[in-house]
Order: sequence, then structure tokens, then C-alpha cells
Amino acid sequence: MQGKSVSEHTLPLNELLTVVLISHNRPAFLRRAMKFYGALPCKVLVLDSATEHFKGEIPEVDYRHVPQFAYSGFQAKLAYGVEQVTTPYMVLAADDDFIVHEALFESVDFLEENRDYGMCHGYCLMYLTLGGSVSYYRRDKKVQEDYSSECAQERVLDYMHQYVPPFYAVTRTALMKSWYALLPPGTSFQWQEIGHVYFMLASAKARILPIPYVVREINYGDSEHSTEVYHTLAYTDAKSVAEREAFAEFLASLPTGIKDLDAEQGKAFALESFAAMTDSLVTGRALTAELIFESTWNQSLKAPDRRFGPKQYVEMPFYNQVFFDLLTELEFMLHAMPAGRVQLQRLEGVWTRQEHLLRARNNDTAESVVDRLWQAHDRNAFNRTVVKRLAAQLELLGEDEEAQTMRDWIARLEALSVVDHHATFDNMPSGRLLKWLAPRQPDAQQTELIARHLAANDGGPQFGIFLLDLDNDIDKLQVTLDSLVEGHSKAFKIVVFTTGEPPAATSAQNTLHFVRVTQNNVVDKLNQSARQSPCEWLLLAQAGDEFTAGGLLRASLELMSAADIRAVATDEIQRTAEGAMVDVFRPGFNLDLLQSLPSLMARHWLIRRDVLLEVGGYQSDFSKALEFDLLLRIIEQGGLAGLAHLDEPLLITQAPVLEENAHERQALLRHLGNRGYKAKITSEVPGTYQVDYRHTERPMVSVIVPAGDDLPALQRCLDGVLLRTRYTRYEVLIAANPTQSAAVNDWLGTLQNAKVRVLYADQPLSDAALCNAASQETQGEYLVLLAADAEVVNPNWIESLLNHAQRPEVGIVGAKLVDRDGKISQAGLILGLNGGVGSAFVGEKHGARAYMQRLAVEQNYSAVSKVCLMVRKELFDALGGLDEETFADGFSDVDLCLKAGQAGYLVVWTPLVQVLHNGELPQAPQSLAALREKWSAAFAQDSAYNANLALTGKGFTLGESTPINWAQLLA
Repeated sequence: MQGKSVSEHTLPLNELLTVVLISHNRPAFLRRAMKFYGALPCKVLVLDSATEHFKGEIPEVDYRHVPQFAYSGFQAKLAYGVEQVTTPYMVLAADDDFIVHEALFESVDFLEENRDYGMCHGYCLMYLTLGGSVSYYRRDKKVQEDYSSECAQERVLDYMHQYVPPFYAVTRTALMKSWYALLPPGTSFQWQEIGHVYFMLASAKARILPIPYVVREINYGDSEHSTEVYHTLAYTDAKSVAEREAFAEFLASLPTGIKDLDAEQGKAFALESFAAMTDSLVTGRALTAELIFESTWNQSLKAPDRRFGPKQYVEMPFYNQVFFDLLTELEFMLHAMPAGRVQLQRLEGVWTRQEHLLRARNNDTAESVVDRLWQAHDRNAFNRTVVKRLAAQLELLGEDEEAQTMRDWIARLEALSVVDHHATFDNMPSGRLLKWLAPRQPDAQQTELIARHLAANDGGPQFGIFLLDLDNDIDKLQVTLDSLVEGHSKAFKIVVFTTGEPPAATSAQNTLHFVRVTQNNVVDKLNQSARQSPCEWLLLAQAGDEFTAGGLLRASLELMSAADIRAVATDEIQRTAEGAMVDVFRPGFNLDLLQSLPSLMARHWLIRRDVLLEVGGYQSDFSKALEFDLLLRIIEQGGLAGLAHLDEPLLITQAPVLEENAHERQALLRHLGNRGYKAKITSEVPGTYQVDYRHTERPMVSVIVPAGDDLPALQRCLDGVLLRTRYTRYEVLIAANPTQSAAVNDWLGTLQNAKVRVLYADQPLSDAALCNAASQETQGEYLVLLAADAEVVNPNWIESLLNHAQRPEVGIVGAKLVDRDGKISQAGLILGLNGGVGSAFVGEKHGARAYMQRLAVEQNYSAVSKVCLMVRKELFDALGGLDEETFADGFSDVDLCLKAGQAGYLVVWTPLVQVLHNGELPQAPQSLAALREKWSAAFAQDSAYNANLALTGKGFTLGESTPINWAQLLA
């Protein structure tokens, strides 16, 4: 690349150029960008509209904290920044982009020598940083590079026809100030971008130099700035057309180099330029992203290995050693100062694995420690903690040359930044989980008290741990065995079922016993070991699973007085394929969630040995669903009694892949057949199951709607039922008060439909009382309580509710509520959430699957809302209907659900029934207080939730890390 050095300018660069660096709530990006641009010998003005002032070292830049320009005020922030510039040239820079320093010098040189040009830039390369690599994409194509026509219209059309975005070009400051002074406040980012190009080319000549100019981060997912200019230019709806014409009129009115056109001609030309830009986008002449090469950081060589794709574009100016050397410097910075969702998601697993490798072991030697440190280093050499420990350990072993090499690498890292990754990692799910786990084990004093307590109770329950080592992987097996040895519980016997040669001859009486198996006889061997085991509880796990330090110990103490418990589910931590950790905090026993999602709900149960033997042990016909099939048979034998859950993670295990599992499906079909159903099972997502019970009866359903005073809402509600309902055997009862509004009364008086009856109360009643009164007039075997401002969506909504309501164990069925923006407004009710009764996942996208798939699968909740609720009429009466006295102002539906649960019935929530509603819960503090008092135990721990999850925000997020109350467990 050619150009003048800084000293050759007539003025020093800091008197010629200002870089305006733009950032918003992205401190990691900003820290890196300030480091990159701070090295330039020019002025750098940082505009940071983050909520908080940047924390950390600020280099030699003019940092402005401007929180008054929130994200929606992007235009105002730019306008403010432009006005602060005092140099003749300026360039805008985003915090995730790298404008090549030498390219800035050359662009300034060009503009200095060519006074009739308004802006200058070069070509863009796009990048995406992953965990240990960077992918590069060609964005621009080789174009006409000089726009020097004296005719402004020609310049505009030529540039639009082969559009290369000039937003980050070096521009004459006066020209930029003129543009932002003329731009109407509140202009969308798309029109800002389009208008910027038009104005710059209409006002002055422009130059694209044949040089690499900027390396920009590629948009992934949704654009943060909504810069989808194509839609703005191409949509043909009335609103888009009107916006285009209005903006064309605005551009035509501006003082530019376009002369001798009247208003209509000016508008027509602006629209013509829009069409030229649209054509360049449609035909692919502009803004195409094609992967051209990938650069993986070689941890050993401390340099990138580049792999080029089959298609290259040698006409572009990126193919030279100088530029590749620059990319190496950029990559070092990208890896040493990571930022961005995709990169950090990839690094989370790497850092988690490194944390695991850094952990001390009972049988450590200096050699084993350095071996693990090398393993950690080879996963990511930019982890300062790892390389510092490795350098110290190498020095300890006398490996001076390697130690010095590592110290040199540390010096290179810290010359760039001394900030390590720990603050970032601690805020990641994996980091939070590790911190959360740390205090969940007893200290030395507590350990001694627990040991005495267990000794006084014959050692407490004994656990038989069956480990499947079917891949004969000694390393994985050692991980599991180490975790058991290092844990606080010693009340276990381990049986390893291995396809390899056992390392020692053992017997069932040994604490560690090896059994040689084949793929064909492993189930028989499992059952044989179960019969021989002296342990009270059995657990099936895989080699490689790690036991948490305190999990088994807590299970021992909890199960000492659990004579009626047959099987216990616990929580677990799972490792994703990338190595990150996710919590799987299960609810209390949840039949429908177990059936919907066996891969997450049927793993690692503690099964009482005699119960396992009574139902026939494991079945070889279901070898890929051993635990699921076993649990279903336990349910067949003894119902839902004695099935419990312990809110404590017992294992850290590999996350299962949600995939089609024929054995799961067959086990579920067998189970449903034994319960008398000729069911059909479907899977919207592999590994999740929806059961159609195929009931033969088609009972009468009575839909009760308290009228309310919002006539349009009531009309939409009734129209939704009458026009969308496919089920034919139903009636609608509209329950009205004598005090209804005149509009509602008049409309009710005109209703004429054979399926609709209007019932008038003698005196003003609450909605709960209206529902009760109407229930006495119904003809249906099943009732649906439906809010007047609710609107059913799917035609099979009644069938989907009946699918569960007709099951003898089910009492109430509720629906998924969605607002008119397509966001979740209610998805089952959780007691205690946000201080009262709340719904999780509010605001999530309609199609989101959420925590443990719980927005997408059928399951049991403690309560659902009477916005849309089905209940058997006989049960409704037996429960006394809705409590219209205590809960007249609200929460009568929650009370009804809890009464049904107390009577032994399940409450089912199904996402297959979707209802439009805002999902707002009643503001009724007295009713809420009464509900809390009546159902204090349910509020203390909602069985559909988990004690380890937070009761704030959207729910289903990790709660605060609190030590276990071991003393209470000993009481």
C-alpha cells in the first residue's frame, strides 16, 4: 500500500483527521476499539451512549459519555459528534470495525491533493470471530473507482448502480456537517444510509482507492441497526411507497450539485437513484457476503493458519503479504480481547473446560499438573490464567526454555491488555453455575457432624452406582471415579459395566466392581447386579459423568426418612457439545413433561432397588430408553405416589442430543396401551413427543364467557369461537350483569345464534360469581372458562383441551396466551414469581422453545389462568366452583387449580391451544394475601418450578448461590 507518511503531510494528521468512534452498551468492543484507534496519530472522539460510564483504562482519546443519546437516538448522537469535529476531515467508525490505519493516511492524502472530491475510501472485507478462528468474507466487488463526472446526476447514478457503502469513508467535515444539519430529526437508519450516499455524491466527487480500507464485522442474526435498506427501497405496500416518495422529495429540496431540475424532476431523479441502488442489491453487484478464507489460530506457533476456499477474487486488493500481516495483528487482538455474542458463546465452552483442567486433583503430581495445563493451553493460549500457571509449572520442573517462551507470550498479551477473561466468564451461564456450585458442599466442621449423624443411623442409605462404560474409555471412567472419590459421600458401591478387559478381578462385595459385558448382554448383567446389590438405591450413569461434591451426601440425608418414596429425580448440570455448562433444574414429579421430554426428564433417577426388581428390572427391548421405560412401568404398578424430586444437582453430564429415539416412542406407546389408550404420538421436534390419546367420546362442552363492558373485545371473542371452532358439540353461555354498559346490553339483545345463550344475573356479580352461576345452567360435561377479551386462534382448540381433560387423572387444562405482537403473554402460572403469582417467559417470541423446551411441550403446572381453562363439570361442582367470596377480585382460578391438585388431579398446560390475550394478572393485593395464606406450602415451593431457580424476572433463570442448610438436614 502506498501513501505519504505522517511527516509528509502539510499539517500533522491530528490537525487533519478526527476518527469519531461510536459505541453503545458494548464495553468489550469499545475497549478493543479504543486500543486499535488510540494508536493512530490523529484525533479520536469516542461517543459512548452506554447507560454507565466506561470502566477501565481509557487511552489517549477524547472519551465522551453521552447516555442522553440512547440507541433510538443514533442520528442525534452522530449529529452531536459531527458538530464536535474541528479537523477538515473526519471518519465515522463503529466499535466492532477496524479501519486500516494506512488506508486512512492514503485517503487523507488523496483529499488533500484533490480539493473537488468530498470523500474517499477503499474496499471492505468482512469478518466473523469464532472461538479460535476468524472467518473472512468478501463484501465488495471490483467497481468503477473514480466518480469524477462534473454532472452530479451521473455521479449519483454511477455510484448507486454499483453500490459500495461509504458510511465509514474519510469525508470532508464541512460536507458531513451540512448533511447532518439538513437531515430531519427521527430519520430511520435505513434512510440515513441511503440519503448519505445520495447527498455525498450529489455534492462532490468521490474516490474508491484500490486498497484494503476496512475490516468490518459481518451481521449475524438480526442487524443491530435494522439496516435492511433493500426492504426500504423495494417494498411496494402503500406505507413504503409513501415513505420513499416523501424522502425523494426531501432529497430533491437539498442544496447540492444537482441543478436545473424543478421539484417534480428532482423527486423523479431521486426515485431513479433508489431504483439503481435496488437493482445493484437485487443483482448481487453490491453487498454480497462470500466466505473466502478462514484463519485458525495455531496455539503452538502463536500465529494463524489460513485455509482458502475454492473461490477467490484476486482482483480485490486483499491478496498481499502486508495486508495478511495486518490481519495477523488484528486476529491477535480479536482473540486476546474477545467480544461479541458468537465469539463468546464459542469461548464459553473452551473457558469452562480450561477451568476444569485447572482444578486440583487428589492424586496430582507435578507432571500431571503440567500435562493438564498443556491441554488447557492447547484449547486457547489467550487465557492469561492458564499461561501464567503453565509458565510457573514449567519453571518448577526446570523446563527453563519453554518457561521463557511462555513468559514472552505473556508479555505480548499484557502489552495489549492486562484485562483477563474472568469478569466476562463469571457472567456467562457456565461461570455463574460454577460459582453457584461452589458453596453447595459442607465445610470441615459440618462434614464431621454429618459423619456422626450417618454413623448413628447405620451409615444412612447406600447407593449402588451402575456405570456404563460401553466404549471402553478409561479416561472417561477415571473422571467419574475421581469425582466419587473426591466427593463427600462414601455410601456407595460402584459397578462398572465395560466392554473392555477389567483392570482387576473384583466381586459384588467390593466397593468398585467390574463386569465384562457386550452390547447384547449388558441389560441382563445390569439386572443380575441389581439382584445381587446390597444397596437400597440404584442409579444408572455413563462413564464420563461427574458427581457433584455434595449431591450424594445431601441425597443420603434427605432419603433417611423417606420410607414411602419409590423413585427420586434430581437436578443435574449438563455440558453442551461445545463444553459450556447449562443447568437442568427439573420440577417436582411432572407426568406430562416426562412423557413429552424423556431425554431430559428420565435420566439419572435414584430408584429404590426393591421397586426396580418388582417391576421386572430393565428391559432389553428398550435399551436406548432404559430409565424411561422403567419409570413408566413403575407408574403402571403404583401410580404417581412415591415419585419425588430433590432440588439438588447430582451429576455433571454430557447434554443429550434431542433426536428421534424409537425406543422412547415404543416405550411410551406400550405404556399408553397398558393404560387403555390407542394413542398416536407425534414429534414436532425430534426427541419431544405429543400424545393424542384418541378418546372415543365426544362430550358436550359449555364455554362460559363473563360479558364485561368492552364490546369490541367481546365481539372478537365470540366471533373467534363461532368462526374458528371445528368441534361441533359445544355451546356458548355469555354471563351478563344487570349493570352492563348500554352498548353491550344492546348488542346482547340482538344476538341470534343457536349455539349462544345469554344469561343475566339478578344482581351485580364478580366474574367468578358469574362463572359459577352460569355453570349451573350448562348442558356440557366439560366447562371452558373463557375471558371476554380472549380470542381463540386454532380451530382444534376444544379437541386439544379435551385430549387432556378426558384423562381420569387430569382435572384442569390451560392454554398458551400470546399477545397481538406474537409474544408470549402467559404460559402457565408459577406461585411466588415476582412476589405473587406470575408467568414465565413473558415477552419471548411466539415460537421460542425456552428453558428445557418448556414453552413448546405439554406439561403439568400448579395453576393455569381462567383466560382459557377447561374443567370437568362434575369436578368443578365437587370443588365448590370458583371461590367467589375470598377471591372475588382475582385469583379464583389459581385457587381452583390448587384445590384440584389437592384432590389428586393434574393441571395440564398445553402449547397446542393458543389464545390471543395480553396475559395481565389481576392487581388484587387482598386476594393475593388470602391466596398466600390458604396455600402457604404451595407458595413456599411450587412443585412445577424448582427451588434453585430465581423467582424474579421472566423466571427459569439461575437463582442466587446459597449454601445448603446442613444443620437442618440433621435435625
